[in-house]
Amino acid sequence: MTIPLPDLVETLLDGPLSIVTAGDPVLRTPAARYDGQLTQAQLDRLVRAMRDTMHAAPGVGLAAPQVGVPLRLAVLEDPAEVSEEVRAVRGRCPLPFRVLINPTYEPIGEARAAFFEGCLSVPGWQAVVARHAHVRLRGQDAGGHELDEEVSGWPARIVQHETDHLDGTLYLDRAITRSLTSAQTLIDRWSQPTPTAAAEALGFDLP
Repeated sequence: MTIPLPDLVETLLDGPLSIVTAGDPVLRTPAARYDGQLTQAQLDRLVRAMRDTMHAAPGVGLAAPQVGVPLRLAVLEDPAEVSEEVRAVRGRCPLPFRVLINPTYEPIGEARAAFFEGCLSVPGWQAVVARHAHVRLRGQDAGGHELDEEVSGWPARIVQHETDHLDGTLYLDRAITRSLTSAQTLIDRWSQPTPTAAAEALGFDLP
């Protein structure tokens, strides 16, 4: 028997949210469009709890299915506490906290950027993913206002990653599988700003 969404959210908010990991069907099922299934108070509480969970993990984005809620909702925030070299090479700039409701994206141009990427729902592993360098983001913000904007660099990667979650897609579905590496090996061997050395050593091509 399917639990009504308001009841499911109330049950989950009774305690700290847990991050769902790969293998749970909720991560492979396209999330329902948000059309007011929750009261404003429930939505606000869920957003706050997701933000706290994202910070505690820690991560730079979290989609509602990752905490067991099958709704097209995600939270994003990246302080971008990285070196100037990494910031320049990856286009990683601070991304203030924001809420995306019913987000979609489409590429702008043909440029792609390939970097190691991980996921809170696939702990302990990372792989290189070639993503669109620039995207057009549409959807609504936490207040229901329409969004239509261009996003580039690392924020564009976060937008794509989290929106993919809402379609039942994990980053591994888009990854160069030969690049798959443990988080510790990434730290020990492949912590350079780009994955060029990893590509040469592990035998995979970069776009």
